[in-house]
Amino acid sequence: MSERIFNFSAGPAILPEAVLLEAQRDLVALPGVGMSVLEISHRSKTFEAILAGTEADLRTLGGVPANYKVLFLQGGASLQFSMVPLNLLTPGATADYIVTGGWSQKAVKEAQRVGTVHIAGSTEGENFARIPRQDELQLTPDAAYVHVTTNNTLFGTEWASEPAVGAVPLVADTSSDMFSRPIEVSKYGLIYAGAQKNLGPSGVTLVIVRDDLLARSSKSLHTMLNYAVHAENGSMYNTPPCFGIYLMGLVMKWALAEGGLAAISAANDRKAAALYAEIDRTGFYRGTAATDSRSRMNITFRLPSEALEATFAKESTAAGLDGLKGHRSVGGMRASIYNAFPEAGVTALVDFMREFERKNG
Repeated sequence: MSERIFNFSAGPAILPEAVLLEAQRDLVALPGVGMSVLEISHRSKTFEAILAGTEADLRTLGGVPANYKVLFLQGGASLQFSMVPLNLLTPGATADYIVTGGWSQKAVKEAQRVGTVHIAGSTEGENFARIPRQDELQLTPDAAYVHVTTNNTLFGTEWASEPAVGAVPLVADTSSDMFSRPIEVSKYGLIYAGAQKNLGPSGVTLVIVRDDLLARSSKSLHTMLNYAVHAENGSMYNTPPCFGIYLMGLVMKWALAEGGLAAISAANDRKAAALYAEIDRTGFYRGTAATDSRSRMNITFRLPSEALEATFAKESTAAGLDGLKGHRSVGGMRASIYNAFPEAGVTALVDFMREFERKNG
């Protein structure tokens, strides 16, 4: 297939076409270097410039304050499920976790291997159809940190704003909605995200951590699991994910050229509103998330029967709308419309949904 289709996959997800074309153009030899970015030494001045440029543009895009370190790590968000408590959950302290889906459940499981975990809020009893309200949270006053998953890919929910946690550091897994809207980094102690949704390709993991929290990283901690070591070495203690960082740098430049996070957020609002309007139009389609908790990144819905859902998945794929089948653990349909997903793709899906309902409703 020579023409690009509309990729609704939850991740690895769509990348900006302009980024792919630039990477393709320079893949064999970076201009003025004569080698591919896949081949250059991570200790070379060329890569040092790529790394520095990626961090600088990321700080500009996200308004990252100077008292925060930006780390480019490996292992995905799944390794951060362990690294966060290993570094921040000091002996005798308790970590609060707010559970809103499968990924936050996994984060809890890893933290429990390290120390004491308190479930400060959960909507598991409602099949994670909504985000907990502030008045439902039972926070530990002197917790080591409070952990949230800002967007839940499986269940199609998203925090509209951060929970109020007082002086306790807020830790957020933002893997599937990072930089989808303006973010006030200073409200967080630590932010982490696997890149493969909004930031770049799989293989590189972003961590933004406030300077003072680095003092919690014990010197007895294994070197590659220690935030302080990675910060001290500028993400270069070992060979970093060079190509992923290079592509992330291109995505940062693309996002800035699009008008920054305010413009990206407005586009995301338009895309989500158009798709939710179609889901709500007649009742043939049924959104699975509570209205006030709906995600703008992962839009989940059901059809009147599983048989119709199977037909919908098959026919939409044939129509060039790929990746709409829901996660195997929850079923249904899921349209992931991250930053780089074009508005034309949402229009195409809405048109397909209307025609499918006309034939099967």
